[in-house]
Amino acid sequence: MDAATKQRLQQIACEIRLGAIEGTFHAKSGHPGGSLSIAEDLAYLYFQEMKVDPSNPKWEDRDRFVLSKGHTAPALYAALALKGYFPKEELQKLRHIGAMLQGHPDMKHTPGIDMSTGSLGQGISAACGMALSGKYRNKDYRVYTILGDGEIEEGQVWEAAMFAAHYHLDNLCAVVDNNGLQIDGKIDEVMSSYPIGDKFAAFNWHVICVDDAHDLEALEKAFNEAKTVKGKPTVIIQKSVKGKGVSFMENQVSWHGTAPNAEQYEQAKAELTAQLDALSK
Repeated sequence: MDAATKQRLQQIACEIRLGAIEGTFHAKSGHPGGSLSIAEDLAYLYFQEMKVDPSNPKWEDRDRFVLSKGHTAPALYAALALKGYFPKEELQKLRHIGAMLQGHPDMKHTPGIDMSTGSLGQGISAACGMALSGKYRNKDYRVYTILGDGEIEEGQVWEAAMFAAHYHLDNLCAVVDNNGLQIDGKIDEVMSSYPIGDKFAAFNWHVICVDDAHDLEALEKAFNEAKTVKGKPTVIIQKSVKGKGVSFMENQVSWHGTAPNAEQYEQAKAELTAQLDALSK
């Protein structure tokens, strides 16, 4: 990755974080912590990796993206707005009655959403279906899905994992966002899913581990490797920081599903704006 591309994607990730904070503040509800931890993923996928066309959201040959951890929709909405699927002003209407952006992704009313998600564990199953359909129809699109590390406590995730391996879905790439925290606390205390990689390997997935989910060069290497894998699906297990980019939110489980108040909003916005300004120099 050249320096200019890296800088551009870092700026986009920062803008995604700003959008997620904007949305949850105006909604007075939502899930900022896990939204902030996947900003680099969304920046890389939507602005570097995936074949998509905001002017034609239902383009048949587009790559597909499923946010299996659907509660982190504020980050996805911010990415879609930046990409041009809808005006950025919609972010301030998150969760408002009659507005486009619901608390969880809604494929019927929001351009760019490939699957309605929210009930944890179901998103990856839908992604498997999309990937299998592509295989049957000899399409060359790829399917990407992001899961939470708390989400993979759901049994349906492992049924989907078994399905994906059985049907050799090498056009499917899953990302497990391992920020270590879920709504009730640390995942290794609530219901440990460790070692995550060994479990996916046992289901015959190709496993890639990324030590820093906020390192865009590491993400590029992982996603490029995933495209070379034949005959089996790939999972990228990334170590991330919940609340990344906002000092008082980082690694704090309380920010799983709490919206910032006015003072916190101003501080978060100031910190992220300062980061964006620094990246622009």
